[in-house]
Amino acid sequence: MRASDAERERIAELLREAVAEGRLEMDEFEQRLESAYKARTHGELEPLVQDLPAPGSAVTPAGSSAPAPLRGSAADWPARIGGTATSRGGFAFWGGFNRKGRWTVGRRFTAFAMWGGGEIDLREAHFEDRETVIRCITIMGGLHVTAPPELNVDVRGVGIMGGFGEGSSEESEPAPDAPYVRITGLALMGGVGVDRRRTKAERRRLKEAKAREAELEARGRSGLEGPDDDRRGGGRGRGRKELG
Repeated sequence: MRASDAERERIAELLREAVAEGRLEMDEFEQRLESAYKARTHGELEPLVQDLPAPGSAVTPAGSSAPAPLRGSAADWPARIGGTATSRGGFAFWGGFNRKGRWTVGRRFTAFAMWGGGEIDLREAHFEDRETVIRCITIMGGLHVTAPPELNVDVRGVGIMGGFGEGSSEESEPAPDAPYVRITGLALMGGVGVDRRRTKAERRRLKEAKAREAELEARGRSGLEGPDDDRRGGGRGRGRKELG
């Protein structure tokens, strides 16, 4: 199975816990961390933590059991498909509604807003079925859908004296095992917007991972260049003394 960015980050976090607990030397930690970020399959990731216990434990190996489910778009998609829908629609008239956090989207979800608004956040949602249709109808109101970048989303709405379409989108490719969501409907003198972006927690994790990777690369360069620089510097110093 191909490994996802979230799974690579989970392994990296286990390695950081291990070095913090003194189970790994720094050089071994750096080697394993580099291998984790380069891994493309589960088979390459699992051996990196197979000999390590779970954080804070001296009994259970970190690689011997399935990882705890992750929240947000980094979660394992197959685990987020199936189950009983907790909501099949939203209604707003001179008011508003929102569906966000951990909830299960019905295979047919209808949202209506008139002189009001609604928020539909799919970033931490589960899905009743692999294929979902979200119908958004607004009259002089607004509906906003937020989807994770890895979700397969198809927008096919109509705007009359209003707008129906996609907004901002973070760079990412839809995951092959993610659900397919078709967003359709009508915006009459109103608007329906669809944004694709990660949660703040995910963006922070990605930023930290990139910073750690850059730090490791900098350490690698300094380790290769340092001894040569010292030798060259020492030689120049001796040459100046001899000339003097």
